[in-house]
Amino acid sequence: MQREDMKDLLWFLEVAREQSFTKAAATLGTSQSNLSYTIKQLEARLGVRLLTRTTRSVATTEAGERLFQSLAPRFQEIEADLAGLVAFRDKPSGTVRLTLSDHALQMTVWPKLSRVLSNYPDIKVELYSDNGMRNIVEERFDAGVRLGESVDKDMIAVRIGPDWRLRAVASPDYFSQRGIPNTPQDLVEHDCINTRQATWGGFYTWEFEKDGRELRVRVDGQLSFNSSISQIDAAVKGYGIAYIPEDLVSEHIAAGRLQAVLDDWCEPFTGYHLYYASRRQISPAMAVIVEALRHRG
Repeated sequence: MQREDMKDLLWFLEVAREQSFTKAAATLGTSQSNLSYTIKQLEARLGVRLLTRTTRSVATTEAGERLFQSLAPRFQEIEADLAGLVAFRDKPSGTVRLTLSDHALQMTVWPKLSRVLSNYPDIKVELYSDNGMRNIVEERFDAGVRLGESVDKDMIAVRIGPDWRLRAVASPDYFSQRGIPNTPQDLVEHDCINTRQATWGGFYTWEFEKDGRELRVRVDGQLSFNSSISQIDAAVKGYGIAYIPEDLVSEHIAAGRLQAVLDDWCEPFTGYHLYYASRRQISPAMAVIVEALRHRG
């Protein structure tokens, strides 16, 4: 393997990851024509076709996918080792990218980070708020935040918050007109405010549990959002029942703007966990974030 082949392999990985010569060229800081020529030269030296090109898309061939799956983790380890060299500097620095839900951001992550980031001016943090289940390795996030029960077993998980639960709420006026559901199954007869899940494109199926019995209910209604704040506003205005984290609606319930139902079916979830790939070493900047978010309750 010639030394220049290492650069060509890195360029191939970027094209395969982005599935676009245009996006990969922009990331790599080169022209699309130069990138295309480099990949063709690499294919010629290897004697196999790595990419299938059309006017609208790029996809890996069987050989290309095998090469991508083999090389990507190895280069990620190299990147992690190089990032670890930052430990020899006086101050942690660099960018940390996190994917998380709006609830995790508002109620857990930002309150903790806002207290410590001013002490580390060389650390940049990108917080990508999204209710989907992102693949942090493929999408090049440093870490993500999920409920503990949802974290993949091959990830390192650090608990960052206490257990919490969802509560089914609506305005008192709504319940006076439509009646109060006594069981989760009754929700199918009500107007419910849905949550669109970005990753799969479908709606969140409401989860309930009582005395060890689990129920999942597919609800329907006029409105759907991917933001808890908008759902709360719609519920207060009488558009239906919303299923919202308790800490976001407790004040509305206390003030009488919302009324909770089915509380005996609303069991707590395992709290939020920060999770990241099981690499040998994390960057000092990432270590600062982990310690800032770690749950100590």
